[in-house]
Amino acid sequence: MTKTKEVSLLVTAGDGPVECNQAVGHILDRMQHEADLVGVDLSISRAEGRHGPRSAVVMIHGAAAHDFASSWRGTIQWRMQSKVRKHHRRSNWFVGVFELEAAAKAETSIREADVSFSTLRAGGPGGQHQNTTDSAVRATHLQSGLTVVVRDGRSQHRNKALALERLQRLSVAEASAKREQQKSDRNRLHHQLERGNPVRVFRGERFEPMDS
Repeated sequence: MTKTKEVSLLVTAGDGPVECNQAVGHILDRMQHEADLVGVDLSISRAEGRHGPRSAVVMIHGAAAHDFASSWRGTIQWRMQSKVRKHHRRSNWFVGVFELEAAAKAETSIREADVSFSTLRAGGPGGQHQNTTDSAVRATHLQSGLTVVVRDGRSQHRNKALALERLQRLSVAEASAKREQQKSDRNRLHHQLERGNPVRVFRGERFEPMDS
C-alpha cells in the first residue's frame, strides 16, 4: 500500500499553562527545521495566545510526510524552568500532537482572486540544489491569513496551482480541528495528553532534544 504524501496534525497545549503555549511555538520551529532537512514542506495555521500559540494545524506535504508525522505524534515534553513565573517549581511542560482525520469537503472555496502570490528561490533539503530561477511560490489567503509555500512543482505555474490546492486543504484541516474541539466532548483531544509518557523530550531555551 502506498503511504499518503500529505498528513495533517493538530499540535495543542490543551488546558495547560502559558509555558505550554511557549512549548507549542518551539515545537513548530523545530518541526520546520527538521522538515527542511528531510525535504518535506509544512503549511501551518496557528491559533495565537498571549505567550505563544495555544494550538496549530500542521499540514505535511511530500514523500516522507507519513514518516515525519509519525516521529512527532504523541506527547512532547519540554524541560525548562519557567521564565514567565520565575519562582514556579514546575519545570516539565507537555504538548500533544494528534493526527487529524481527512475532511470530506470544504465548506468554502478559496478563489485565486482572494490569494496573494509571491515567488522565491526553490531549494532542496537542507538548502541544497538551489535553483537559479524563482520557481517556488508563497501563497497567502487574504481573508484568513493562511499561508503555504510550494516548491515541488517544476514550474512557477505548477507551484501556483498546487499552492491553491494546499490552501484549500489547509482551510479544511483547520475547520476539522475546530470541529474536533467543539464536539460534545470538545476537550477530548486536549485531555489525551499523557503526561509521563512522552514520545520526544526537549530541554532549555534552545529547545534541544534529549537523548532517549
